[in-house]
Amino acid sequence: MFKKIGVFLEMIKIEHTLFALPFAFMGAILGSVVVNSHLPSWAQIGWILMAMFGARSAAFGLNRMIDQVIDKKNPRTAGRAIPAGLLKNAEVIVFTIVSFILLFWAAYELSSLALKLLPIAVFMLVFYSYTKRFTWLCHLVLGLTLGLAPLGGWVAVTNSIDWVAVLLYVTVAFWTAGFDVIYAIQDMEFDKNEGLYSIPARFGIHKSLQIAKFFHVVTAVGFVVLFFTTDLSWWYFAGMVISYIILFYEHYILSPKDMSKLQTSFFTMNSVLSIAVFVFTLIDLVVQYH
Repeated sequence: MFKKIGVFLEMIKIEHTLFALPFAFMGAILGSVVVNSHLPSWAQIGWILMAMFGARSAAFGLNRMIDQVIDKKNPRTAGRAIPAGLLKNAEVIVFTIVSFILLFWAAYELSSLALKLLPIAVFMLVFYSYTKRFTWLCHLVLGLTLGLAPLGGWVAVTNSIDWVAVLLYVTVAFWTAGFDVIYAIQDMEFDKNEGLYSIPARFGIHKSLQIAKFFHVVTAVGFVVLFFTTDLSWWYFAGMVISYIILFYEHYILSPKDMSKLQTSFFTMNSVLSIAVFVFTLIDLVVQYH
């Protein structure tokens, strides 16, 4: 039983929760303060956590089923649960259905607008997995999908959307697209050979790194606009500066001639960035509104 649970957790890349979850909580606390002038309740945080677990689990379950033929051909992904025979399609289907039920339940408990917008989120979760079959803009689609985490957090506690929520959504979307371009470099030759679409397969390593840098410049601009157009203060500013240092280092350690630190750039740096921005935003708002 525990072994099977471990296989499911590996399938959904539970460690990658460090990318989206901190920003989901950031959207929730920022939205609650901007709109309601107080921090969200522990119950709301709990439902958001359930919604995020459901959404991520469903997304990964769908992706692994949709991509299983491709994954089996790719040496990097051939060991994943379905192509390796560790999980059956029927098991993943049940897991995905349960995950969607958790997502719908959490949305129902959180806000009426969250429930109304849920079909859009479900569509994005499904649609993303198909995009690399027809467009190299798949990285931006992933960004727009993962960016729903902070937007969803905002909607969950405010039952509304305003331009600050959209700004945070776009900022996180371009951050995600940037690190996904970097991640896709390791599959560049495979994608070319299989006729799959990605920015690295289309433009090569050098231009891909430049595009990733541009995406992260947009992210940096988004963070600073957020600072100057909200009541966030110097605690958030400190977190923003840390995020800039991380983004710079993430690109500094990579070059077209040396991609040996790709995993550090992709996972470690971006996990630290999301946690740092959230923690400093939380400190900022707790100090102001507790």
